[in-house]
Amino acid sequence: MLDVNVIRADPEKIRTMLINRNKSTDILDRFLAADSEWRALTDRNNSLRKIRNEESLKISKLPKGEEKDAAIKKMRDVGDEIKANDKKMEDLELVRTDCVLNIPNIPHESVPIGKDSDDNVVVYEWGEHRKFDFTPKQHYEIAEDLDIIDFDRAVKVAGSGFYCLKGDGARLERALVSYFLDMHHEQGYTEVFPPVVVNKEALIGTGQYPNLKDDMYHIEKDDMFLNPTAEVPVTNLFQDEILAKEDLPIKYTAYLPSFRREVGKHADTKGIVRVHEFNKVEMVRFVLPETSWPALEELRNDAEDLIKGLNLPYRVLLLCTGDMSFSCAKCFDLELYAPGKDAWLEASSCSNFTDFQARRARIKYRPEPHMKSEFIHTLNGSGLALPRTMVAILENYQNKDGSVTIPEVLRPYMKGQETICKKK
Repeated sequence: MLDVNVIRADPEKIRTMLINRNKSTDILDRFLAADSEWRALTDRNNSLRKIRNEESLKISKLPKGEEKDAAIKKMRDVGDEIKANDKKMEDLELVRTDCVLNIPNIPHESVPIGKDSDDNVVVYEWGEHRKFDFTPKQHYEIAEDLDIIDFDRAVKVAGSGFYCLKGDGARLERALVSYFLDMHHEQGYTEVFPPVVVNKEALIGTGQYPNLKDDMYHIEKDDMFLNPTAEVPVTNLFQDEILAKEDLPIKYTAYLPSFRREVGKHADTKGIVRVHEFNKVEMVRFVLPETSWPALEELRNDAEDLIKGLNLPYRVLLLCTGDMSFSCAKCFDLELYAPGKDAWLEASSCSNFTDFQARRARIKYRPEPHMKSEFIHTLNGSGLALPRTMVAILENYQNKDGSVTIPEVLRPYMKGQETICKKK
C-alpha cells in the first residue's frame, strides 16, 4: 500500500505509473476526489470544534435568558453539522481505503517500461541446451509412459486442472522439496510450516486481496481462503508487530501446497505446467529499508543456486512495468528451459516489495529505542515452484529408452537411485 502522502505529493507521477502498469487511472481520480473532500471536511470540523469550544466557554458565563438559549441552539446546530460531517468523512474514508488498496506499488527506476511479457529483458542465460540424438518428448508423455503420474484418477477426485503423482514421481517431488529446504537451511533461512488456509486480512497484507480475489479459492462459510502462494502466510506471521532492529534481517523458508483457480487462463492446460494445486518452496525476507536492494540480489542468487545444483539450463528475466505483479517494485523471473516443449517455463519470481506489503500488514521496526517505528521492507522468491521444475527435469534428463536420469543432487534423497525406469 502506498503512503497517501506520496500520492498527494505527486499525483501525476502515480498517474504515469498506473499507465505504465496497464492500470486504469480512474482509481487515482476517485481517490483524489474523495481525499480532497475528506480533507476539506476535516478542516471544516476542526474550525467548528474550535468555535464550539470558544462559544461554550462564553455561554457558561451568560445569565439565563433568551440570549443564552439562542447561543445554546446555535451550538447545537454546530454540533449537528460536525456529526453530519463525521458521517460523510467515514464514508469517504471507506472510498479512500478501497482506492489505496487497489493502487499498485511504484516500480523501481531500473525497471524497464513495457506493456507485457514481450518487453521483459533477458539479463543472462546459464547452462547448455542438451543436444538429443532422438526427438525429445514432452513431460506428460514421459511421465505417463513411466506410470509416475495419473491425470484421470485425479480428475475423479478433484476435477480438471489437478494431477496425482505416484511411485517414483511422488518420490522425486518429495526429494525436490527436501533438497530445496536443505539448501535454504544452508543459506541461512529458518524453516517454518504455516497454515495452508489464510484469512482476508493476510491476503490484504501481501497484496493479493482485492487485486486477485477472483483467482483464489474462497471458503465462504468461514470467509477463509486457500493460500495462492506461501508468501501470504509466511509474510503475515509478523502482521501488526514491531520488530527489533537487531533481529533483522529475518530469513524464512517454507514448503506449502498452494492453490489458484487460474480464471480465464486456458493455455498450457495439458500436463502440469498450469494447474490449480501446486507445491512450492518459498523464501521470504524481512529487512532494513537500506538493505533491500542488495537483499534482492542475494535472494535471486539463492534461487539460482538451486537450479545450478540440478544442472538445468535457465535464464533470468527482468520484468517490465506491464508484467510485474501488483505488489512488487522490482522482479526477476527465473525460467527453466524445457526441450520437449521447446519453451521457457517460469520456476521462480524474486521480488522486492519495498515497504508496500509492510504498510498493508503493519510490520515495523524501531531504528533506535527512543525513535518512532518505521516500516520494514519485505522480499520473497520461489525456491522453487515444483511442477515446472519437475517438467524441466523430466524433459532435460530423459533418455532414448524412455527412462529418466535422476539429477545427482537428488539421489541421496531417493536412496541412491539413479534412474526412473518403466516398471516390468
